[in-house]
Amino acid sequence: MTPGQYEEILPALQMRMDEEVYGVHTVCSIYYDTHTYDLIRASIDAPVYKEKFRLRSYGVPGREDYIYAEIKKKCNGIVYKRRVEGHPDEVQEFLDGKRLLPHDEQIQAEIQWFLQSYRPVPKVFIGYERRAFLGRQEADLRVTFDWNIRWRSNGLNLMYGDEGAPVLPDERIVMEIKIAHAMPLWLSELLSEHRIYPNSFSKYGTCYQRYIAPAVFTGGKIYAEQYYDEPDHLAAASYLSGNRYGSGRSDRAGVLV
Repeated sequence: MTPGQYEEILPALQMRMDEEVYGVHTVCSIYYDTHTYDLIRASIDAPVYKEKFRLRSYGVPGREDYIYAEIKKKCNGIVYKRRVEGHPDEVQEFLDGKRLLPHDEQIQAEIQWFLQSYRPVPKVFIGYERRAFLGRQEADLRVTFDWNIRWRSNGLNLMYGDEGAPVLPDERIVMEIKIAHAMPLWLSELLSEHRIYPNSFSKYGTCYQRYIAPAVFTGGKIYAEQYYDEPDHLAAASYLSGNRYGSGRSDRAGVLV
């Protein structure tokens, strides 16, 4: 959606939904893939089942902050997220098979199986600003708005900042509706009134198709590398960079842009 559409529907949303306590916040992710990008290429083909693996933080983390290692699965339109959390060095040790984390052993086993099967490596950083709302009457309704979506292909360490090149060529905002059942009538009417319609959108998928694939398959240079400048105080750090890494949620997600 456009910034204008966002401003138009926001008052109506605020009448029926409450903003999450985090307010506007930054989401940072590092997506992992095979050397030949098999995971995202399969995802773009829209199979019945697909999965991704990423590291995620809320804001730029320090060594004492928490980050998350997460498998995101989608099967027949249902999204499942399986994640574990820890400090950066703890997560690295877990993903390298050197320790366990104080989480559900089943989730840890799923992540370890995924890593052993695909042997993924860090491929791209994606960051954006997010604002989220929760339904008052509809307990399972969550609406998020993401903007300033950006990416880079090097400096693949969550502690190295959130800078990057724009993923979208304009100031579009991604609205995602997550609900387990039918969309409320009031929300459907609101979106229709402002000519906001569903569309399939993947941040990593769009980044791969627009920028990574053309460079990789033509031998060109991935230009977003210019946006990374390693901070001096992290120059010697090896956390979550260049190594192999390897609570469930189910919902239906609709994306409108």
